[in-house]
Amino acid sequence: MRGLDYKWIEALDAIVEQRSFEKAAEHLYISQSAVSQRVKQLEKWLSQPVLIREQPPRPTAVGKKLLGLYRRVRLLEQELVPELAAELADKPYSVSLATNADSLATWLLPSLSNLLEAKRIELDLIVDDEARTIEKLRNGEVIGAISSESQSISGCIADYLGRIDYHCVASPSFIKRYFSQGVNRESLMKAPAVAFDQYDKMHQEFVNQHFNIVPGTILKHTVRSSEAFVKLALSGVAYCLIPKLQIQDELERGELVEITPKIVLSHHMYWHHWQLESGVLSEVSEAITGYARQYLPQA
Repeated sequence: MRGLDYKWIEALDAIVEQRSFEKAAEHLYISQSAVSQRVKQLEKWLSQPVLIREQPPRPTAVGKKLLGLYRRVRLLEQELVPELAAELADKPYSVSLATNADSLATWLLPSLSNLLEAKRIELDLIVDDEARTIEKLRNGEVIGAISSESQSISGCIADYLGRIDYHCVASPSFIKRYFSQGVNRESLMKAPAVAFDQYDKMHQEFVNQHFNIVPGTILKHTVRSSEAFVKLALSGVAYCLIPKLQIQDELERGELVEITPKIVLSHHMYWHHWQLESGVLSEVSEAITGYARQYLPQA
């Protein structure tokens, strides 16, 4: 039986990157029919589809895993055999990572800044809920993921990074308007809150566990930006659960105030990455884990 031909996956990668068969053919300097034939050969070899043929084309779950494998192989080629392909030396290393928004807003980019200055790295960050980022690694979309999940997937390692502590805060004007009689079940049901997206259950768990407020009974804005949480809180529009790391200055200046100072929600964060990594991938892991362990509380 013929083995896997990386030219097949190269064609799949080009179709996804270029968003069409025609542009993929131009990118690879081959005919459109050749691109189509390579994908068909890959699907025949696997006995299942790798591409959803819509506009633009997108990979199936199996296709995503193959693309993840292909991109890791390309990285290894760039690191191990640049002398065999001199033109690769000038191309950037493409590194795709999955992260939650709060890590991105606080410590992730500083952890990689020295490496980004020293290497020609093309960073691709996929932002998702901290409980869902590991799925991006599992399906091959990324080479590493920051997650609240402690259990590693097969072939990977989960390195502990530290803890992110979330504090419930609001502006003084918001507190005066909604919590003049204290923070309790009745006042919280009237006060606007914020969630990141439809998968963000942190706020709902907070009010349910500590104030017995059931889902669907509070006014809640949805904003897919960690920075927007801070702006909404500062403007007096809503109260929010925000990482203390992100609002230390605002708390010290009194622009934001903890409304439930005895309640802190903590998430333990992990860096999930492949066991067999070298070169740039290893440097990325070292940069992330080293910086996080200095920046984040470790208890």
